[in-house]
Amino acid sequence: MKISIYTDGAASGNPGPGGYGIVMISGKHRKELAQGFRLTTNNRMELLAVIVALESIKSDGAEVLVTSDSKYVVDSVEKGWVFNWVKKGFKGKKNADLWRRFLLIYKKHNVKFEWVKGHNNHPENERCDALAVHAASKEALPLDKGYEEIVKLNKGLL
Repeated sequence: MKISIYTDGAASGNPGPGGYGIVMISGKHRKELAQGFRLTTNNRMELLAVIVALESIKSDGAEVLVTSDSKYVVDSVEKGWVFNWVKKGFKGKKNADLWRRFLLIYKKHNVKFEWVKGHNNHPENERCDALAVHAASKEALPLDKGYEEIVKLNKGLL
C-alpha cells in the first residue's frame, strides 16, 4: 500500500496555542486530520503531525512518503540525527517524548521524507497549514502534556 502524507504544524507565539494539520492520500482515498493544543511549540506540532499520521495507518509495512515544510523533522530523520540522539539517550534534545513515540511507529513502515518550501502554493501543504491554524484557534484546547510537564520541570514546579 502506498500512502502520501502531507503535514504541517503551527503555533501562535511559539510557545503558545498550536496545532497540526494532516492530509493523507492513498489511491482514491483522502483523509484529513487536525488537532490543537493550548500551549506548545511549532516544532512539536510539526513532529506530532507526522506521528499521528503514521499511527493512523491501519496495517504495518506501508510505503509512505511524508511531505513536510519542516526542516527540523525532515532533516532529523533523513540525515540520521534522531538515530544518533537515541544512542545518547536524547541528552539535551528537545521533544524527546515525541521522538521516542515517532521511532516506535516509524519502524512499522517504509517511510521516506520530502521537504517542500512552506507557503509556496503547494496545495496539500497549504491545506495542512489551514487545518493546523484553524485547530490552534479553537476554544478549550487540550494540553500538550509532554510540553507542559517539561515547562513545569524547568521552572521547578514538579
